[in-house]
Amino acid sequence: MSFIQANGYPIYCNELAYAALNEYLASNKYSSIFIIVDTHSNEFCLPNFLSNLATETTIEIVEFDSGESSKNIETCVEIWKVLTELGADRKSLIINVGGGVVTDLGGFVASTFKRGIDFINVPTTLLAMVDASVGGKNGVDLGHLKNQIGVINVPKIVLIDTSYLETLPQNEMRSGLAEMLKHGLIYDKKYWEKFLDLNLIDFADFDDLILKSIEIKNNIVLKDPTENGIRKALNFGHTLGHAIEGYFLESETKTTLLHGEAIAAGMILEAHVSMAKNLISSDEYFQIKSGIKNIFDDIIFEENDLSPILDLLIHDKKNEYGSIQFVLLDGIGNIKINQTVENELIENAFKDYKS
Repeated sequence: MSFIQANGYPIYCNELAYAALNEYLASNKYSSIFIIVDTHSNEFCLPNFLSNLATETTIEIVEFDSGESSKNIETCVEIWKVLTELGADRKSLIINVGGGVVTDLGGFVASTFKRGIDFINVPTTLLAMVDASVGGKNGVDLGHLKNQIGVINVPKIVLIDTSYLETLPQNEMRSGLAEMLKHGLIYDKKYWEKFLDLNLIDFADFDDLILKSIEIKNNIVLKDPTENGIRKALNFGHTLGHAIEGYFLESETKTTLLHGEAIAAGMILEAHVSMAKNLISSDEYFQIKSGIKNIFDDIIFEENDLSPILDLLIHDKKNEYGSIQFVLLDGIGNIKINQTVENELIENAFKDYKS
């Protein structure tokens, strides 16, 4: 792994990462550095990061509670207050060290504090490396509505250090795999097929799979940075997946899902809709369903869950002119964007998911 040029910023990987960071800091005279972490990345990742950091600039650590439930404007307000109290100015730098919640929220905090200050992202989860590292999306949830408040604003640098993956529990690694599977389904059939039997993957080469996933997302974003066209492909599995994730987050009787767990279910459901619209074959659908279910546990949906999940679709940020917009597969490795889907097809997809 080495270097990828994203839209307006470089992504440095593994052996190049910290040398590039320290060279950047030496060339840019920041008044202070604020490292934003959550409780998990503070404990398990920050010591390694600080040991590789070489700068004379004053450093402050800002921590918030781990988890999607912290990804809200209230957390941002608390961080803005801390930055103000500690004297952050327009020449301060924020470095976000953590998973997708940290980089999404930290990027939003930086992009809005004093009308915007520089930030660097250091994703420490597989999900954040292959998804949040590319594209410049920053933001927070509005209640149980995912990513409703935010901006597109790119970091100065992204650093990928795959040694941080050793700090992750198995379910967090699986969560990241969901986005890698998505990249294959929407862009590269051969890449998708590499994950059909995890026993055949040589995890000594897993860094190359991560790099490939980052490259796929980057290739899409470079063509459409502001998501007016082909970048919408990256939303496959997310229309229903985000609704499921938000519903389980808000419900007092459900166990909160990891992002990748919800997206995995969303991809199966939206693949079923693709089949119902004759965009993929039944054999392709079965391969997708069985391939994903071999990695992810089934989510238990009760009869009374479907209606509130469908209600959440109304608030999906991808909707246009009051119409719910889906990304559907047009054969494995290809997509159709801006597709409308009848509720009956969604209901049938849920029925098949449970079978």
